Amino acid sequence: MDYSRDDIDGLLNDQFRDVAQAKEVYDGPNEDVKKYYNLVKEAMPKLNIPPSYNKTKCMVKNLGLDYEKIDACPNDCMLFRNDHKDDEFVILAELHTQKVMCSKTTDSLRWHDKERSKDGKLRHPADGQAWKDFDRLHPDFALDSRNVRLGLASDGFNPFRAMSISHSTWPVMLMAYNLPPWMCMKSEYSILSLLIVGPRSPGYDIDIYLQPLIDELKLLWDTGVETYDASRNQTFQMRAALMWTINDFPAYAMLSGWSIKGKLACPYCNYNTNSHYLKHSQKMCYMDHRVFLPMYHPWRSNKRSLNGKTECSPPPPLIKGTDVLNSLQDFEKVFGKKRKRSNDGPLKKRSIFCELPYWQHNLLCHNIDVMHIEKNIVDSILGTLLDILSKTKDHAKARYDLKEMRIRKNLHPKDTGDNKRTKLAKACLSMANGEKSVFCGVLKTAKLPDDCASNISRCVKLDERKLSGYKTHDAHFMLHYLLPIPIKSVLPDHVAIALICLCSFFQRLCQKVITLEELDCLEVEIREIINQLKRIYPPSFFYIMIHFPIHLANEVRLGGPVQNRWMYSTER
Repeated sequence: MDYSRDDIDGLLNDQFRDVAQAKEVYDGPNEDVKKYYNLVKEAMPKLNIPPSYNKTKCMVKNLGLDYEKIDACPNDCMLFRNDHKDDEFVILAELHTQKVMCSKTTDSLRWHDKERSKDGKLRHPADGQAWKDFDRLHPDFALDSRNVRLGLASDGFNPFRAMSISHSTWPVMLMAYNLPPWMCMKSEYSILSLLIVGPRSPGYDIDIYLQPLIDELKLLWDTGVETYDASRNQTFQMRAALMWTINDFPAYAMLSGWSIKGKLACPYCNYNTNSHYLKHSQKMCYMDHRVFLPMYHPWRSNKRSLNGKTECSPPPPLIKGTDVLNSLQDFEKVFGKKRKRSNDGPLKKRSIFCELPYWQHNLLCHNIDVMHIEKNIVDSILGTLLDILSKTKDHAKARYDLKEMRIRKNLHPKDTGDNKRTKLAKACLSMANGEKSVFCGVLKTAKLPDDCASNISRCVKLDERKLSGYKTHDAHFMLHYLLPIPIKSVLPDHVAIALICLCSFFQRLCQKVITLEELDCLEVEIREIINQLKRIYPPSFFYIMIHFPIHLANEVRLGGPVQNRWMYSTER
């Protein structure tokens, strides 16, 4: 019996018409699937395919592409696995584990040791201080260059965002950093290790779902797994270690346990974070960056333009992993949405990664994602310069904060005679409507090379003199290349210079190849840039995302180029 391609496509469309039917097919043997196999076999007799759905499932499983479905308690307090596998429960979430090994990439696993240029420049995570320190502490692991160094990235999204459905899906991806930099962040070399699905974000209880992954990482560190090396025609015991995690800041808090809110929100400055609560704006600001300047820098004694005080404190020391672990020795592990947690201090839990025997000695455990920092900075700059409602940082409440702090008296709000209106003086960063039109016009008419960014001109609203709807990579491109042009055209020199220097800092920070000397210069420059911005922008501008650039140069020194430690590849 002969079948055309249209007949086969028609049958496939009937079988997988909706999601519920597709799920039923994959959940077990199905008569419709058997009919499909028979149909394909009759149409192409010489095609070598398994005779049934079960045979296909067994074949895929033997290839190492199987997954395990683990049920979770609705309260997010435990997984039903091991001794609790047969307990009664309500199915809420699925956690898929996938193990993938490709024999064709075994040569590339040794690239970081055999082919990497070792001239002192940072091109790869192996050039960073964290990798070198790991090799020094664990020489037995570093002895075989095929042992895999991993990075973990995770973020949540709603797959039904076009519908009014509350849902949160959290894929947990692993990247192999042994590979060359042009391979290690590609999707085909990333491993989907976990898929956490449910009606809401797991929050701090994400550790419950990470247990199977941590168990496998312990096994890969202690004994490894027997692996076949096709390039050498031999088997070896392959081990693996997790170097760090990559997340946006909310996910950073979930995985590390460090609270991203409150006066100690910076995990680098930790307990020495300089913060101030703005009474009128009702938010925390982090604007005392003079502690990072040299001790005899003239800005340390500048009271009038900054916070009204002289600064004599040294920069806060970096907290060590061993110190964090020691402080959490008596920390009670509490999981579940209905249970109370201690709110004392910024640490809200003892992270499950601390169970890895080498984790406390890693120099860089959790990366601050540069991609989201750039997006937040561009939002704040554009929102304030164009005075976009709900995005500007220079508003009436911010002026009252200046009055409360007794700084920049020329910008203090002044009450009119009728006591009904408040007069706000024009700030140096304020633009007239004509200047805003020029600013937006430059971005509207910019001609961009193909595939470097989306059509940014669509995001520019000339009539309303604002930008909206641009994506994260658009913000990256504008910060690096576009914004300095209109900024130089319409803003006063002292404002334009500070903002252009900020754009230049991120452009040089994100280089694919960078030297330690350049990082030292960038570290000095960003400290002065942030303090210069403090003399221009109101305190409400300096929320935690404006503070983080202070620490980004040191992260590159520890972990290597930014391209291997941001969320672009994972989110795509």
